[in-house]
Amino acid sequence: MINLDEAAEQYLTSLARANASPKTIETYQIALADLSAHLGAGATIENLDLTQLRGWLADLYGRKQQAATMRKKIAAVRSLLQFAMKMEWRKNNPAKLLFTPKLPKTLPAVPTEEQMAGVIEQEQPERDHAILELLYGCGLRVSECVGLNLEDIDREERWLRVRGKGRKERQVPYATKAAEALDRYLAVRQGQDNALFVNRRGTRLTTRSVQLLVKKYGLLANGDSSLHPHTLRHAYATHLLSDGADLRAIQELLGHAQLSTTQRYTQVSLKDLMTVYDKSHPKAKL
Repeated sequence: MINLDEAAEQYLTSLARANASPKTIETYQIALADLSAHLGAGATIENLDLTQLRGWLADLYGRKQQAATMRKKIAAVRSLLQFAMKMEWRKNNPAKLLFTPKLPKTLPAVPTEEQMAGVIEQEQPERDHAILELLYGCGLRVSECVGLNLEDIDREERWLRVRGKGRKERQVPYATKAAEALDRYLAVRQGQDNALFVNRRGTRLTTRSVQLLVKKYGLLANGDSSLHPHTLRHAYATHLLSDGADLRAIQELLGHAQLSTTQRYTQVSLKDLMTVYDKSHPKAKL
């Protein structure tokens, strides 16, 4: 019999060898440790069954875990059991029968174009300004932004080579303001690291550093401490859509695998249109 913790350790090691992202490995490690703690020290990978898994799921509900967190934990267990089948430790995957909680359909809060201008057009160090211009001007994820290398920039044609989720690469154009910000930053950038954005030690910036940077400028501009790099990505897509960009083109620019993910931004724009209608159309006031 193989202990559940031992099986989880081997599985996580296989993820690392397959170049899974550190964030994914960390998320799955937390999820599998949670299941192990619920079942106790004697749990084995061979004897794990649907009744035990449903008991664990009920415990998650009892702890009022958010739907997104529960979905990640269920995905981790399903993946572990698929690995167990591959290793011939067991013949089935009962986690596939677990009910997956649905995510609430909430609209992302998106800053207006004026609010974004207030954030970006503040007086800032060259590096910070370039980061903000790329996050908003290219719709980058924060991990994609900090993952950029010097050779990923085509300054003549104004293209970025971006590595997205699942290590998929895409080409993203950047406009004049971003180009000017990049030129000013590169003129003063110091450091031997190949990373585009570096810290005072000359090494690659972390995602946490960029998150704090965005929060700081949100506070300075609008008193908004909730501003996050992903907010700028939402704003990029929403403002493109509002100005008439094709949804399929936005999907390509954002690196979304599914159009349904991109379609969330149409809800934001429709909400804005209804607000304009309610304020402006005479029939709305009857």
